Amino acid sequence: MIQIIDQITNEKALENAVKRFREKQIVLPTFEQQRNPDLIPDKIKDRLRDIGLWEINPLNLFRITWKNEPKEKGGLFGKVNYLELPKEITGIEARIVMLVGKWFPTGAHKVGAAYGCLAPMIITGEYDPTYHKAVWPSTGNYCRGGAFDSKLMGSESVAILPEEMSQERFTWLRDEIGSEVIATPGCESNVKEIYDACWDIRRTRPDCIIFNQFEEFGNAAWHYNTTGQALEEAYNLVKTPKSNLAAYVSATGSAGTIAGGDYLRHLAPGLKVVASEALQCPTLLMNGFGGHRIEGIGDKHVPWVHNVKNTDVVTAIDDEDCMRLFRLFNEKEGHEYLLAEGVDQQTIDQLPLLGISCIANMLSAIKTAKYYEMTGEDVILTIATDSADLYKSRLEELKQEKGEYTRLQAARDFEKCILGTTVDYMKELTYPERKAIHNLKYFTWVEQQQKEVEDLNQLWYDREIWPKLFNQVHRWDELIKEFNESTGVLKKL
Repeated sequence: MIQIIDQITNEKALENAVKRFREKQIVLPTFEQQRNPDLIPDKIKDRLRDIGLWEINPLNLFRITWKNEPKEKGGLFGKVNYLELPKEITGIEARIVMLVGKWFPTGAHKVGAAYGCLAPMIITGEYDPTYHKAVWPSTGNYCRGGAFDSKLMGSESVAILPEEMSQERFTWLRDEIGSEVIATPGCESNVKEIYDACWDIRRTRPDCIIFNQFEEFGNAAWHYNTTGQALEEAYNLVKTPKSNLAAYVSATGSAGTIAGGDYLRHLAPGLKVVASEALQCPTLLMNGFGGHRIEGIGDKHVPWVHNVKNTDVVTAIDDEDCMRLFRLFNEKEGHEYLLAEGVDQQTIDQLPLLGISCIANMLSAIKTAKYYEMTGEDVILTIATDSADLYKSRLEELKQEKGEYTRLQAARDFEKCILGTTVDYMKELTYPERKAIHNLKYFTWVEQQQKEVEDLNQLWYDREIWPKLFNQVHRWDELIKEFNESTGVLKKL
């Protein structure tokens, strides 16, 4: 049976963790505080006024929230960070609203997913920060978030990611965090090679515990509760009396973020949950394979934590469209073209908030709107997981490859890649098609990763298992409070 994390399992490891946190003056935020920062004690907020957003300071654990004030240093909390893309950009009447991930520590929301994996293991004694190292296998932002969380929680980390990922990731992990870094062969799509590296560690390094985002339910549980509620709040901020919560779009990646759709389903039962992936590797769409350039969405498999029953549509996005729009949204000539086409300056200034996978989410939202013939009353929610700040080297590479960006190229990119978006390479899933995608988990998780067939079947047939997995955070909050009480750090601040 699939394990629910709700009990203390190792008193000695827990005792060591309490001692480490007391020595380093670390306080764990509750998941409720991450959803609602108003609950954070004033004495912690007072100290945050002098701390940078990316600073290696344990108090930045309290900035794992969608509601950070958009400031590099000293910011506190406000409304959820979001942007709405107007029809002058999207070419459609339906409203596309994106949560903005730039204002998390590390510049991406994965720092929250990693917290959802590591914190429960510490407070139950499964992970001893005085002995264990946290291993973060990833295709990008997750290992950055995990290494950051580990550092803030007084622990060492090992980051595993493909060698072809952007150089910014490697530099920051090594130089700023001091993490051990393992670069595996290949690109975004080479997840199997990451898993192989994990097996090498399991066999040879007993001091390492692997937090595999593709199988750790703490990832999906964090997104269900935290991202899901943030999406709801963003919708409430933009809706009108006639608005319809029509769809939620998420690149599948580890399938953590798409769990926000499970939360939204309770608010809008008719919601379309849309999984977005790369056309160059259409695993969900057509059992496909290949390599692609949409950083942040590893594939060639179906994540263990993906509740496929709750996915209505699969879309595949051409990575060439994403790279061309990445230049349009970040080059001076692209901004000048958009301004001349009637896009307001405020919107243009916000376009660098979209990283490469965020552009794929936008294109999937446009596809969805066109497929379902949505109107201006329909609202599509999606995610800007990170920003262009994490991919500046990619802009330089594109400049070297394609030459200087021009107004003519901007016109071509806008016309072809946005206004020319069609409803090809997408599929509205039937029940048997959902089950077929779920069954693909067998080949990765049972044959390769030693999961049990009974657990695979439980994820499909047991109607109570997903609510139990998503709602573990309420028990975790109880244990976090007990843990903080034991360290005594919060009382003494």
